[in-house]
Amino acid sequence: MCPLRLEIVTAERQIFAEDVDMVVAPGIEGELGILPHHAPLLTTLKPGELRIKKSGEEILLAVTGGFMEVLPDRVTILADAAERAEEIDLARAEAARQRAQERVAGHATELDRTRAMAAMARATARLRVAQKLASRRRAPGQGRLGE
Repeated sequence: MCPLRLEIVTAERQIFAEDVDMVVAPGIEGELGILPHHAPLLTTLKPGELRIKKSGEEILLAVTGGFMEVLPDRVTILADAAERAEEIDLARAEAARQRAQERVAGHATELDRTRAMAAMARATARLRVAQKLASRRRAPGQGRLGE
């Protein structure tokens, strides 16, 4: 299979720039699986889990939204924020989710509620990615595809 160049950038830094086999991204309308030779596409991303498949391994990242451009040989993700699973502090992610949940419950205005819901979606995405990596580390062999 021909490689697919994936570049993930945020306002602060370049997160990832490598050839990969497949990208699975949290599109606004649902998950999108991108393989080499995919039809051109431009879409909005929602907070969620970004999965990168490369040489039988799966790399996990949490993204908090952004845009994805797909060309037949290249995927560019301009993320609001993105973190590799191993960079996420599980305790901090859980604390952020709890704070966001409290803000949703105690919202004063519709705008406050909307902002709190967005914060909760971001925190939940980070937490889910960190927990998935933690569970893989406890279960040997789970990081490989097809096992």
